[in-house]
Amino acid sequence: MTKETKWMSQSFWKKIAIWTTSVMLLILMALTFDTVKQITEGSERVPSYSVINNKIFYEFDKDRDILAPSIGGPAPLFGQKLSESDAEELINLGKLTIQAKNCMNCHTILGNGAYYAPDLTKAWLDKGWGSESVRETLMLNFLIDPEKNARSFGTNRKMPNLNITESEAKGVVAYLKWMSSIDTNGFPAHFESIKQVKEEK
Repeated sequence: MTKETKWMSQSFWKKIAIWTTSVMLLILMALTFDTVKQITEGSERVPSYSVINNKIFYEFDKDRDILAPSIGGPAPLFGQKLSESDAEELINLGKLTIQAKNCMNCHTILGNGAYYAPDLTKAWLDKGWGSESVRETLMLNFLIDPEKNARSFGTNRKMPNLNITESEAKGVVAYLKWMSSIDTNGFPAHFESIKQVKEEK
């Protein structure tokens, strides 16, 4: 078989296809393991659940040219410092509540969901809550009774009452606070953060 006919043979291209598929499978596996490592709770970009015991705010990262989450001093959620296991339990309750109430039918979280209502990826830091001093109370009251505590900001879009209990609402707030600590590489873009009280050095 000449060199020219070898390039045209069916067996040659079958071998190329098998080798290409095998190499790409190995690359895909390596990338999958690396991604899982990057998105696992407690990694560099995804803080542990107990981060909800701290202040979470945004700072401009000059090297990356984006706003990135920064972890500050103590700021326990609802004034109660939680252990790692208790924080995980509360955050899991919030995540399950968001799933059970189908929040992503209207909202977006980490790029997934709908665009009818505000993106929840950085909701804890959203300037719509006014100030840090009243944020927890406003979020809690809104989740428990969104009709009475409506925050449509001129859109005339209102969240229906989903019969969220106080404990579920606290879980959702905890989940949203933890979510805001995740380094999403600048997503969502053009996000305007709540006015932040500067950390004392």
